[in-house]
Amino acid sequence: MATKALFNTVVNWFIRQRIDQIQNFMDRPIETQNGVLFSQLYYAENTDYGKIHGFSSISSYEDFTKSVPIVTYEDFEPYIEQARQGQRDVFWPGLVKNFAKSSGTTNAKSKFIPITDESLELCHMKAGKDLVSIYANNHPDNQLFINKNLRLGGSADFYENFNTKFGDLSAILIDNLPFWVEITTTPSKKVSLMSEWETKLKAIVSEVTNEEVGSLTGVPSWMMVLLQRILNETGKENISELWPNLEVFFHGGISFKPYREQYKKILGKDINYYEIYNASEGFFAIQDQFESDEMLLMLDYGIFYEFIPMDQFDPDNLQAIPLEEVEIGKNYAMVITTNSGLWRYLIGDTVRFTSLQPFRIKVSGRTKHYINAFGEELMIDNVENALSKACEATDSSILDFTGAPVFMQQGESGAHEWIFEFTEQPKDLEKFSEVFDNHLKSVNSDYEAKRYNNITLKKPIIHVAKPHLFYNWMSERGKLGGQNKVPRLSNDREYIEPLLKMNE
Repeated sequence: MATKALFNTVVNWFIRQRIDQIQNFMDRPIETQNGVLFSQLYYAENTDYGKIHGFSSISSYEDFTKSVPIVTYEDFEPYIEQARQGQRDVFWPGLVKNFAKSSGTTNAKSKFIPITDESLELCHMKAGKDLVSIYANNHPDNQLFINKNLRLGGSADFYENFNTKFGDLSAILIDNLPFWVEITTTPSKKVSLMSEWETKLKAIVSEVTNEEVGSLTGVPSWMMVLLQRILNETGKENISELWPNLEVFFHGGISFKPYREQYKKILGKDINYYEIYNASEGFFAIQDQFESDEMLLMLDYGIFYEFIPMDQFDPDNLQAIPLEEVEIGKNYAMVITTNSGLWRYLIGDTVRFTSLQPFRIKVSGRTKHYINAFGEELMIDNVENALSKACEATDSSILDFTGAPVFMQQGESGAHEWIFEFTEQPKDLEKFSEVFDNHLKSVNSDYEAKRYNNITLKKPIIHVAKPHLFYNWMSERGKLGGQNKVPRLSNDREYIEPLLKMNE
């Protein structure tokens, strides 16, 4: 124990040194971002993509916007395929050896996101160190390196035809972790990288119940599944009985709001929660304040940021603005240029700035995950806030949900149709629906206007899901674990129709 305590003290001292560097980009954000952009352009000017778009002649941000187009994955896919087949210097110097396989919630087709050595080390790995640095700075009495971190990642496979690897981002990271991180985490690399989800769960439970866990890292929905399995296996009433020194959950991938009360119950005590915003394309933001779920935009990870105001979003004419022109409270689609070779890439997420000094954000949704069938512009953060109020008012809690429009037919008004899977079902479902509806009106004036006198939108149509409905649906689609997510909102009925059939 003395050795572990000394190790914990030494590591904490080293990682806190990073705080001064974080403060530097907080104080000089635009200079930092300009440095990122032009160093990337210089480094990649002799790649195929750099030659096509004249990187060597770009000397200003205006030149950059004129020479390099904003692209979607579909636009950029031909270049990614060339790199996956072993071609060098396609969009980034050298050979790209790793690709993160995205779950593709908006498209059945998987996406393969390049992970270069630079993005691995200077973005993803650096962010992991920063997360711990920020936490250690906020909680000097932490014991992160005395107890182990329970990580929950995906599987890694080998692309058979060419000498490149692909798998979940979390698996690529686990496969490349330094030894000192490996000895402080659980489960083992072998178990963490297992492919079949149910087999992996059993193996994880077997390993971690014999460890002293002090922190958790993962997606809230899948971590909840694991923790419930652990309780079922051990017979404990709550997780704190098994791990009394558990102090923090580092979570990301989906909103934590629907899960907060459930975690409080299953853990059996209050712990610290820190939100992160990362994706296969990069690591973007970290919660840097203990009492706030706003996230600090990390500006020195080799990612240059641009933003498209959602009220001006036109897929046929995408126009972005730089970081210095954003405003508080507006929804923006995020465009990134990264050290993984993505150039002006529309990632598909929308964010809202909560602070400009420094730049802090909240994730507000997806460019494709919203409901706007009637001009209501319903974003995921509207829905999650309304659900939080409805659950609070009816002593209920939600495990999973999805929603979609019911289109107008034969002169009838439209509606929004929802499937909610509860862990604690409201005794009064009508009250739940009323609070949910009224709060949506209070936070979204467009929704309120469409609901006026039921002229355009009738009150929400709500279905209570059978137990494990969403889990079984994800299993049928081969999307259990890892970074796979239940699609929360859709502007069509692609997801809700099969779920309704399964729920009959």
